[in-house]
Amino acid sequence: MFKSSRPKANLPTSHLTLIDILKVSVSGLRTRKLRSALSALGITIGIAAVVGVLGLSASGNADLIRELDSLGTNLLTVEAGQGFRTEEATLPDGAAGMVLRITPVYEVSTVTRISGQVFRNDLIQDGKTKGITIFASDLNLLRSQRGSMKSGEFLNSMNSAYPVVVLGSVAAERLGIKNVADLKLLWIGEEWFSIVGIMNPLPLAADLDRAAIIGYGAAQEYFGHDGEVDTIYVRAYPEYVEDVRSVMAATVNPENPEEVQVSRASDVLEARAVANSTFTNLFMGLGAVALLVGGIGIANVMVIAVIERRGEIGLRRAIGATKFHIGIQFITESLILACIGGIMGIIVGMIVTTIYANTQGWYIVIPQSAIYIGIGSSILIGSVAGFYPAMRAANMSPTEALRSS
Repeated sequence: MFKSSRPKANLPTSHLTLIDILKVSVSGLRTRKLRSALSALGITIGIAAVVGVLGLSASGNADLIRELDSLGTNLLTVEAGQGFRTEEATLPDGAAGMVLRITPVYEVSTVTRISGQVFRNDLIQDGKTKGITIFASDLNLLRSQRGSMKSGEFLNSMNSAYPVVVLGSVAAERLGIKNVADLKLLWIGEEWFSIVGIMNPLPLAADLDRAAIIGYGAAQEYFGHDGEVDTIYVRAYPEYVEDVRSVMAATVNPENPEEVQVSRASDVLEARAVANSTFTNLFMGLGAVALLVGGIGIANVMVIAVIERRGEIGLRRAIGATKFHIGIQFITESLILACIGGIMGIIVGMIVTTIYANTQGWYIVIPQSAIYIGIGSSILIGSVAGFYPAMRAANMSPTEALRSS
C-alpha cells in the first residue's frame, strides 16, 4: 500500500465578526417588517409606562417639595382636643399670648368658627349654605399661612371691625364669584357684608378655603362673639419646630395638656407624597406586566422565525457556520427588537411626562434611573426572550433543516 505524499489541507476556521452578526440579524428582521414592528411595540408600551410613571412621580414630588419649601414645614396648628372630659374642650383665654412666650416661636395667628350662614342675597332659604363656614380671624392670618390674594385685599386694622368679608378660594367658587367686582355684598347672618378680597388656595389650611372670613371686631359686633379662640396657627424656627411641638400642649393648657391637639400642617402634604409613592409602585407593576407581555411576543416571533428559516439555518450550517454563529444571530435579532422598542419607549415616556407636567404647572423631571431601567429592561428581555429560539436554531441538524425546507 502506498500512502499519499500530498499534505492534508487545513480548512479555514469559520468566523463571524460583530459587523457580520449585525448585518445578518438586521436583514432577518427587515424581511419581516410588520411582525418585527408589532413585537417591538409591546416593549415600547411597557418601557413607556415605566418611564412615564417614574417621570410623573418625580415631577409631582418635585412640585410638592417646591410647595413645601415655599409654605414652610414649620407651621403648627393648635386646637382643642377631646381629652378625658365628656364636655367639649376649649382653648383657655390668652392661649395665643402664652404661645408667643415660647422663644423659637416668631409668628402666631388665630381663627374662631362663628355660627351663621352665608348667602348671595337675603331671599335664599335657610339650609342652602353651599358648605361655607364663617370664621373670625386676626389680621396676621394671611401672613402666617404664606397665602396670597387672588383679588382685592385681606382684612386690615381699618376695616376689620366693620361688616367686610374675605372669601376663601372654594367659597368664592361656590358662590360664583371670581372677582370682588362681580358681587359687592353678601348676606351673612342677618347683615350685609361687603366683599373686600378673595384668597388663593391655602394648601396648609383647607378649611379656610371654604370659609367667609371676618374680623374679630365684626364678629363681636354682629355675632356677639366673646373672644374665644378655636385654632392657633404657630410659626417656629424650623430647627426647633419639634421642640416647640413637644411643649405646646403644656404651654397652652398647663392644667389639662391632654385636651390640646397639636399638629404640623405640612404633614398632610408629606402624606400625599407617600400616597404618590404607593401609586407609583402600583403603576410600575402594571408597566412590568406590559414588559412581560412584550417579552413573550418577541419570544413567539423568534420561535416562528426559526421554524420559517430552517432552510437558511441548514444552508449556513452546511457551508461552515457553527452552532454559536446561529445562536448568536437569533439572540442578536431578539436584542435588536427589544432595544428598538426600549428606545422608543423611553422617548414616548419622556414626551408623556413633559406634556402632562406642563399642563399641571410642575417641574419637568426625568430621573436617570428611569432611563437606566428602560435600557436595562430592554436588554434583559431581549436576552431572555431570544435564548430558547436561539438554542433551538443552534441545535438544529443541517441535514434535517435542509430536508424540511
